[in-house]
Amino acid sequence: MGAEAAGRIALGDLEVNRLGLGAMRVCGPDVWGAPKDRANALQVLRRAVELGVNFFDTADSYGPEVDETLIAEALHPYPEGFVIGTKGGLLRPSRHAWDPDGRPEHLRRALEGSLKRLKLERIDLYQFHAPDPKVPFAESVGCLAALQRAGKIRHLGLSNVSVRQLEQARRIAPIVSVQNAYNLGDRSSEGVLKACGKLGIAFLPWYPLGAGRSLSLARVKQLADKHRVSAAQVAIAWLLARSPVMLPIPGTGSIAHLEENVAAAALKLPDADLAAL
Repeated sequence: MGAEAAGRIALGDLEVNRLGLGAMRVCGPDVWGAPKDRANALQVLRRAVELGVNFFDTADSYGPEVDETLIAEALHPYPEGFVIGTKGGLLRPSRHAWDPDGRPEHLRRALEGSLKRLKLERIDLYQFHAPDPKVPFAESVGCLAALQRAGKIRHLGLSNVSVRQLEQARRIAPIVSVQNAYNLGDRSSEGVLKACGKLGIAFLPWYPLGAGRSLSLARVKQLADKHRVSAAQVAIAWLLARSPVMLPIPGTGSIAHLEENVAAAALKLPDADLAAL
């Protein structure tokens, strides 16, 4: 069984399988530069689609500009029902730098760059990557809302935001997704997840495996042994059970890990095990 075993979730008027792919891991180390093995990277992206993954998460800052190019090279023209969510609002001046830039002039350039690299006339889901403390939040979101009205964005999402910022953005334009850090070891966005649940907004947990840290938790290891599955599958199954608006996007540059992650769509943990986690 593939990603369809996780069920379906709405992104505005679109619907995708409730297990996506965080495509950033096919870039070079530290999400910087081109992959060492380009053929393998393209194969991972294509294999994900074969496994029923029809939502990819990316951003112009991944590479930078590498990830979107790889997705288009691997899959364009895109299969029917395939949805790409990309993001703008972070700069990568160096390998370890992630600098917010929410200026409207930057967001307009970022969107145009994503459209060109992805070979699209409209982005299905465009997410504001991170609030910029130097730019009023409403100004950044307002710029994206104007680009949506211009027909270049189908649906708007947010990333790295608080409940208050979500509410503020919703007064400017409809918001269909929020992408915040969330995993077994980091539940600091629990309030945002609950708000999304009440509003019917998709919640995309980034670092859904805690960059591997969640997999070393003793209870995760115990349950993996108990059910004869991998620790990653336990962590993904927990996320899927956590909320019906959860859309996990585990990323990998390995086909073997990709297949393992997608298999978690069919893993249903008993209530007692979920409570233990």
